[in-house]
Amino acid sequence: ATITPATRGVHMQYDFIIVGAGIVGAATCLELIRRRPEARILLVDKETSPARHQSGHNSGVVHAGVYYEPGSLKANFCREGVEATRAFCHEHKLPYETPGKLIVATNNRERSRLNALFERCCENGLVPRMLSRDELRERDPEIAGVGAILVGDTAITDYPAVCRAMVGEFQQRGGSLRLGEAVSAIRESAPDISVLTDEGEYRAGQLIVCGGLQADRLARLQGIPLTFRTVPYRGEYFRLRPELDGLVKHLVYPVPDPALPFLGVHLTRMVDGSITVGPNAVQGWKREGYGKFAFSLRDTAGMLAYPGWWKLSAKHLGQGLRETWNSAWKRGYLRQVRKYCPRIGLDDLLPHPAGVRAQAVARDGTMIHDFLLERTPRSLHVCNAPSPAATSAIPISRHICDRVLN
Repeated sequence: ATITPATRGVHMQYDFIIVGAGIVGAATCLELIRRRPEARILLVDKETSPARHQSGHNSGVVHAGVYYEPGSLKANFCREGVEATRAFCHEHKLPYETPGKLIVATNNRERSRLNALFERCCENGLVPRMLSRDELRERDPEIAGVGAILVGDTAITDYPAVCRAMVGEFQQRGGSLRLGEAVSAIRESAPDISVLTDEGEYRAGQLIVCGGLQADRLARLQGIPLTFRTVPYRGEYFRLRPELDGLVKHLVYPVPDPALPFLGVHLTRMVDGSITVGPNAVQGWKREGYGKFAFSLRDTAGMLAYPGWWKLSAKHLGQGLRETWNSAWKRGYLRQVRKYCPRIGLDDLLPHPAGVRAQAVARDGTMIHDFLLERTPRSLHVCNAPSPAATSAIPISRHICDRVLN
């Protein structure tokens, strides 16, 4: 859909304002206008187009819900999100393919973790299949391992296109869009809530903030006391040279370390036919910095001043150093993927854009793994929307609208 901003300079009262045009914000404004077609709704974002950050810098995977704690919001939203994302893509004629996922164990220690993951799949309502070494080789001849889990529901899509389609339909239904306007203040009072940007002031009865990498800052703008801070982690990718586009039939993942929230370096078939390798997880020094040497004095100083960052970094010091070393030394990065795909060589890895993940960290250094919402009488802030937030965006938006409208 073609997305055009509303005419600038027109400042008026709205029933609802949504801040953030990533996929959670886009899904929320669409869900809200579907439920309240008569309402005046504004979507505002500091960028000039939707999905400029986490929603536009990911692997495009529609996760089936393998890893998440049964009964958690993550697990429930993910299962609902698969069906909702599939339906939305079909409705809007967007790419959606279901190659399935292989989680590959390369030694006996990983095989024991694989058994635990198989049980977790079943607890989360999936229908996985355990593969032997020979069955794995038969299904994907270039993949080596002692065994694997096949999760057939795992799919791929184009999340920036999904986001643009959501915002486009929102506008077609009468919603207002203002792009290129950064929020500088949020003021809540008994009669309404106001949002100040560099273009002016907007007032509404209810505010929904889907701030992503800026979630904690936007909440603090409103004076909401927080027990966490957002810490950025860069995920670096390569892509395989085009001659290897048909190398694997499935998405191929290693068995993850249960102590870490990251899934490890994996092979992902993209909807354009290419294959990406990654991501790793290295410390980011700029919240919205995608270059290898991106740095922000403000972002870094705020992180270093936060006790939770020091405690988290100390807890995972060894893993952090290994990730940093492998980021700097391409052969170390390659070694991670050659564990299960020895066919890939150093010259096969071509540059590919990185992503930055927003990780909410508590003051004691604990990573917050589930969704976190903060509510005031006239606002709701999505303070943490961890992976698989893109997969789960539509059920998250329903949950948000239930909370706001009730």
